[in-house]
Amino acid sequence: MYEIIWHGRGGQGVVIAAQMLAEAAYLQDFRGVTSAPTFGPERRGAPVAASTRIAQETIRIFSQIEAADIAVVLDESLFRVVDIYSRLREDGVLIINTRKPLEKWEVREGCRLAVVDAAGIALRHHLSKEGAPVVNTPMLGAFARATGLVSLDNLEKALNHKLPPGQGARNMATVKAAYEETNLGDKP
Repeated sequence: MYEIIWHGRGGQGVVIAAQMLAEAAYLQDFRGVTSAPTFGPERRGAPVAASTRIAQETIRIFSQIEAADIAVVLDESLFRVVDIYSRLREDGVLIINTRKPLEKWEVREGCRLAVVDAAGIALRHHLSKEGAPVVNTPMLGAFARATGLVSLDNLEKALNHKLPPGQGARNMATVKAAYEETNLGDKP
């Protein structure tokens, strides 16, 4: 089983991204998929989290994820207010939306890092909501590149199913761009 935690801020679509990943994983022939938000005093801009579990067999665990295999961070400023590493396994994969180059990040030993400028990609593709770049869908492309767990084809199907008509193509363009532009660190 793969346990994934999504870290973001209220309004960034963290819960939707977790759900789209679950759907894409199901289409990828994972038979066990779950997705859940972490409830708390959510409000626009406040730190929020959601989780996705994917497995080849039925999942019978519905508790919150304590130590994820993969952490996806939609806003790098969260490192100043949330202990991202406390919920990531020592040998986990950390995927960050950042303009900072891969070599400028200091990560915990054993952790594999992937970075992408999802905000820049969203802005290049004119994908914004209320003036802010939409980063959740490009981060799905970064997830696919960093993990190899879901294909771009299945992500596209999940996006088209989840998003209102007419929004899939532009969102998918950001997914593909992020897939291509994600920089991967060496495996530990």
